[in-house]
Amino acid sequence: MFHKEGYKIIVITLVVVIVSILAIDWFIDIEWLRLLLSITLLVFLFLILQFFRNPKRHTKLEDHTAVSPVDGKVVVIEEVFEKEVFNDKRIQVSVFMSPINVHVTRYPISGKISYSKYHPGKYLVAWHPKASEENERTTVVVDNKNFGRVLYRQVAGALAKRIVNYAKTEDQAVQGSDSGFIKFGSRVDLYLPLDADIKVELNQKVKGGESIIAEKS
Repeated sequence: MFHKEGYKIIVITLVVVIVSILAIDWFIDIEWLRLLLSITLLVFLFLILQFFRNPKRHTKLEDHTAVSPVDGKVVVIEEVFEKEVFNDKRIQVSVFMSPINVHVTRYPISGKISYSKYHPGKYLVAWHPKASEENERTTVVVDNKNFGRVLYRQVAGALAKRIVNYAKTEDQAVQGSDSGFIKFGSRVDLYLPLDADIKVELNQKVKGGESIIAEKS
């Protein structure tokens, strides 16, 4: 199953690969070179298909838990001052996605969307300390009865050139459901209240829509 954001790219890539392989077979007589080029094109097609896959996830809907919004590795767990929306201290948990990870963004909690904003910006590497403030990004806040207001931020990386955000203010977010997509290498920051019980550790691998990031009663 593939994400809808990849349909156009997948079709174009498939056509290009097929035409290129036919051209290679027609114009190149050296067998080893023909084989090498054909394999390279097929590997490229496989990587595109891999990137835009959208596997089903089984999210257990619970208001007292916040799940990971994306697949990847936890690279930040720290207390920070969040100045775009809250203007107070929060616990930031950041998950980095490599190009081989699933890049679907999912709602970490259920609730009413009270804030959704896109910010154009730079394309620093996703793990850069200033990426959350200077890179292209979107900020979404979901109001949840247990956690209160929870913010998550899609941050473009050095390779990502387009962030897709489906969250609209006043809409109802459903935990684990599709909320967007980031193309080619990126990260998502989750800002939680200080009394949230963090359930992950640095460098831990997490799965979007399933791995529990924090709990709050």
